[in-house]
Amino acid sequence: MQPLSQLYFYLAEGCNLACRHCWIAPKFDPNARFPTLDLGLFETALAEAKPLGLSGVKLTGGEPTLHPQFTQFLDIIRREKLKLTLETNGLLMTPSLAQEISQCQNPFVSTSLDGADAAMHEWVRGVPGSFDATVRAVKILVDAGLRPQIIFSLMRHNVSQVEAIIRLAEQLGAASVKFNVIQPTARGEKLHDADATLSIGELIAVGNRVERELAQTTKLRLFFDYPSAFRGLSRIASGDGCGVCGIKHILGVLATGQYALCGIGEQVPELIFGQVGQDKLEEVWSNNPMLVSIRNDIPARLTGVCGRCVMKERCLGSCVAQNYYRSRDLFAPFWFCEMAEQEGLFPSSRLMS
Repeated sequence: MQPLSQLYFYLAEGCNLACRHCWIAPKFDPNARFPTLDLGLFETALAEAKPLGLSGVKLTGGEPTLHPQFTQFLDIIRREKLKLTLETNGLLMTPSLAQEISQCQNPFVSTSLDGADAAMHEWVRGVPGSFDATVRAVKILVDAGLRPQIIFSLMRHNVSQVEAIIRLAEQLGAASVKFNVIQPTARGEKLHDADATLSIGELIAVGNRVERELAQTTKLRLFFDYPSAFRGLSRIASGDGCGVCGIKHILGVLATGQYALCGIGEQVPELIFGQVGQDKLEEVWSNNPMLVSIRNDIPARLTGVCGRCVMKERCLGSCVAQNYYRSRDLFAPFWFCEMAEQEGLFPSSRLMS
């Protein structure tokens, strides 16, 4: 059995931004009137996960810092000596909170800027003033010794600012920039339907520009979130290529206290596997049929272009949650790769003969 190395905690069902592309689509309520994860359930999940190999946690949302007991979560993480990954929009970041985060074990923080100026970022994020708040948050994190990753979600409206966001990240003292492809899930699905996202050919071209040209102009690490089949072998070998989903070693915990594949459980009820405090985590992790199948049958049972790709042992179908959302099949090919093959854009050198 694979170890359960990381739990993803979705601390709040809501968010203080209303992003056009969010794949979870949390409730938007600036007054934070929505369910949040019970602190006792958090401790219970950690206690049951540590014997299974737990070494780190991710705090995400909605917006995790909206949780009224957020600093107590940090206290517990430090006490348990767990590695912290934090995904935050930064709107509630303060110097004291940044110091609390910096005291955790090997903290990694990411925050999103979807434009190099207020007009662009706030068009994506839906809240006036959010650009200045996020820029301020990045500066606060850097002052606390945390060099965050900037995440830029690509869409037709903001693709002209790819280089500008790199330069802004340099000025702010960030460590890296990750360019995300919009997934056709929840609000992202509506963007795809409205042709507001880039085509496969356009995404490949932007990825090539980021990895082959712009990466040579900066000391920042640049990551482009397309599947491994489209990435140069030198980038993969150097460790500068985007990582792959650790789906065989992670489990999500929703704000309701339910175990789920990841945050996709908020959109797909059959990807919820039990309740913290009621269902023993060892039983869920060891015996849930879907989790067992993911560990034992991926990548061997991947279908379509992903089943024929020479990178499948590394890529694992890219995003199993997205594949299931789209087709209700754990072994379905990733939409990006399937469309690339249909358009004659999938690299022939990455296909088994």
